[in-house]
Amino acid sequence: MKKIYLIILLLSFCTGSKVVAKGLPTDYDGPIKVYRFYPNPASSYISFEFRNVSESYTIQIYNFLGKKVYSQAVNGSKITIPVENLYRGLYIYQLKDATGNIEESGKFQIMR
Repeated sequence: MKKIYLIILLLSFCTGSKVVAKGLPTDYDGPIKVYRFYPNPASSYISFEFRNVSESYTIQIYNFLGKKVYSQAVNGSKITIPVENLYRGLYIYQLKDATGNIEESGKFQIMR
């Protein structure tokens, strides 16, 4: 079931994603939690900046196959994640609240 959900999620990103270069969605009317992420594509690190996020949130990163490769509690308005140990390719981030609900998600690329 997870694989089917991930494939649907990836297809929606590939066909209907409306994300600009700084990571801001162009058609989102609600409060933005992930304000921006950069650089995209990343090579050694990726930084996420947040708005309206409490310390009960967690950011998780998944590879293209759906395997969780990184997880970190959000403890401020900005975090920087090292990606030197990750393979080149497409990755999905998910911002989850304390109950595990996905608040926001997006994609980024790692290039070397």
